[in-house]
Amino acid sequence: MTIRLTLLTPAPGPALREARIDDDGPLDERGRQQARAVAGDVPPADCRLTAPSLRCRETAAALGLDPAVDTALRDLDLGNWRGRTLDDLAATDPAAVAAWTTDPAAAPHGGESVDQLCRRVADWLDHLPDTVGRVLAITDPAVARAAVVHALTAPAHAFWRIDLRPLTPIHLTGRADRWNLRL
Repeated sequence: MTIRLTLLTPAPGPALREARIDDDGPLDERGRQQARAVAGDVPPADCRLTAPSLRCRETAAALGLDPAVDTALRDLDLGNWRGRTLDDLAATDPAAVAAWTTDPAAAPHGGESVDQLCRRVADWLDHLPDTVGRVLAITDPAVARAAVVHALTAPAHAFWRIDLRPLTPIHLTGRADRWNLRL
């Protein structure tokens, strides 16, 4: 049986608007309103999942969903960079930011590398049971980008070339460890 997976990125919150690395803060009212506005466009699913982050869980609630939390969908761990702005990081440690954005194995922040995230997400995708049918997963953008990298069998460097806006659905179909991006 073919798995039809829709990954949906969460609604925007203050961290995104401030160009700040998310520190698992809540959505604001504007983000909740944006999620409610697209609730009718959410595809039907036999299985609904959400990442454990607060913004993903609050997005699901604003969409009127009550999905199961799947810890395998947790966001990229950015270690001691959480809560900091990109401008601050670039000003205080430009070499670390440059390493992180050019080397998928780098984790100068003390958290998870892009390589590690891509392997974790690929493992999750490849172990979804064939009988699951249609799956909707509310996931942080980094997880969705890693899923696209895996579906396209692209190198981990491609992770930084995938730009996902809030509330973007990514459609993948898969069977027997083979995934396709559906546009």
